[in-house]
Amino acid sequence: MPLSTVIFFAIAFGAVFFMRLFKMGTLLAFLLTGILAGQHVFGLFELSGTWTFLGDLGIMFLWFNIGLQINMKRLWQLRRTIFGLGASQVLMVAVMLFPLLVGITSWSLIGTIMVALILAMSSTSEDLQILIEKNQLQTNMGRQTFSILLFQDLLSIPLLAMLPVMTGKSINLGATAIDILVMSLGLIFGVIIVSKFIINPLMHVVSKIKSQEAFVLAIMVNIVVWALVLQKIGMPPALGAFLAGMLMSETVYRHQVNASIEPYATLFLAFFFIVLGMGLDIPFLTNHLSFVLIGVVSLVLIKFFALYIVARVRHVSAKEATLMSLILAQGGEFGLLILQTMKTNGINVIPAEHQEILTAIIIVSIMVTPILLFIYDWLLKHGKIFTGKSDKKLSESMIQESPVVIISGFGRMGQIIAQMLENAQIPYVAIDSNVDEVIMARESGYNVIYGDSKKKAILLAAGFKPTKTRAVVIALNNESIARDIVETLRSMSPRIKIFARAHNLKSANDLIRMGVNSAMPEIIESSFILGSNLMAGLGLSHTKISTLMDNLRANNYANVKQPIDTK
Repeated sequence: MPLSTVIFFAIAFGAVFFMRLFKMGTLLAFLLTGILAGQHVFGLFELSGTWTFLGDLGIMFLWFNIGLQINMKRLWQLRRTIFGLGASQVLMVAVMLFPLLVGITSWSLIGTIMVALILAMSSTSEDLQILIEKNQLQTNMGRQTFSILLFQDLLSIPLLAMLPVMTGKSINLGATAIDILVMSLGLIFGVIIVSKFIINPLMHVVSKIKSQEAFVLAIMVNIVVWALVLQKIGMPPALGAFLAGMLMSETVYRHQVNASIEPYATLFLAFFFIVLGMGLDIPFLTNHLSFVLIGVVSLVLIKFFALYIVARVRHVSAKEATLMSLILAQGGEFGLLILQTMKTNGINVIPAEHQEILTAIIIVSIMVTPILLFIYDWLLKHGKIFTGKSDKKLSESMIQESPVVIISGFGRMGQIIAQMLENAQIPYVAIDSNVDEVIMARESGYNVIYGDSKKKAILLAAGFKPTKTRAVVIALNNESIARDIVETLRSMSPRIKIFARAHNLKSANDLIRMGVNSAMPEIIESSFILGSNLMAGLGLSHTKISTLMDNLRANNYANVKQPIDTK
């Protein structure tokens, strides 16, 4: 193995280690790795065709991930906050940036609008990580910040529709607002129709095989096919990958897709940022360092004040408005992605050197955010600002959106438990890996998703939160899978209450030793029910029957004799 490869991985490890030490995103670590390994610093690798190919794959996976987050049902549920606060934020930032860009550049109108809008977008990966680390995701401020990020994801649809307009291949409709609107609406309605009548049936067939490898390959084929289709009709292939993500987001397999593709997506996203770092013209940026620094300061200040004004107008407290504005004041991966997509597709609505400067501005602004938040926390801790006030928690109605109970397995037992919870008005979500069960249950009005309950990502996608979810019911008849689920749950929350179905007394005892609070051996319990009905038919009193049953159930069925093995 060449020494350069060893040095490359050592640099990547060091960059990830130090970035996480300072609570910065790992994607920035890969970007720094690309810069250091590139021709302008250590010169370990040149930006060859192989690296470019890997970078293109990374671009497609990043677009796919963005598309996967745009689920129409979720957007509709949060529509008031998303289209109120989110739209106001983007519009305010764009309105403040647009005249500034017009005054200092000679870009075309469409290029200026595009840049103003992409600079209005923030770093979703960094901001969500910040909210989680600061334990703010479940506060009013966290929810509002999340809604703004969701609107920015939704805005990616018209921004992507602008790319064909800028190439001059917009189906001869011209670069007009009506063109972009028609393409955006066509994309949305096309996604809904194709998802329902094509993607859902295809994924149904794949899921019946019950092969994780086949499921992942089906996702990858979906990405590549749609990228190729869009490329053939003269549009950027990135739009096809984005479309593939949106198609998957509208199916019952969305959560399982997200969990299955996550390890591979992380790898290809790393390639994208490494290649992006390799491609940066460091000597050029060094010569224009003053422009980059002025641009970073201007962007952060403009976004901060625009966000603060919008938040205060919507009656957000000064403390929450300040924190929200600091979190969202940077540029985002979407802007990097748009600029890189324009570069790889030869879209030159703004000069290439200006694209380099904008890329550097966005990158530095992302790196500055943790520093600004550290200063904010220091001032808050030492009583310099906002003394004696704490964040407002979510209202009761918002908390109810998190399930109190998660049901793993949605056969007859799971369905009966779900009915009991519905009658008691206790929020729940069920998870099942049988696609037929999921489809029929959803059509019947049950809150059930398709996925593998053994995976942490699926449980988190279903809404599992150690502080909100009070119990998990394992209603599966597979003891091996039940054990795996118990191990996953205990690793996520040692105190969560787990109620499990067991085949017999031995299985129940094994599950209890693993940490299950209550395991019901179905053979014994069904025998108890039949025996109780028998004794009632023979004339025994209800009290005597109850006493007998309590005695048999005591001390985990200690008085029930072990079955005779006739084999």
